Amino acid sequence: MASVLGMLEERETAARVRVEGLREEVARLAGALEAAEVELDRRVIAREELVEALAASEAVINPGVIA
Repeated sequence: MASVLGMLEERETAARVRVEGLREEVARLAGALEAAEVELDRRVIAREELVEALAASEAVINPGVIA
């Protein structure tokens, strides 16, 4: 029969392995989040620029109309 101390050490080792795995997953998710945030920022900027360009072209086509 394993000693109580040995059983506690096994559980501690298992907990350390789980913690390390979770740390790796958090790091991976942080990288994925950063990439998604960059993509979102780019898409927001693209939409805003399109709206501005459409407004400018509308002003050229209909100079007397206030948008």
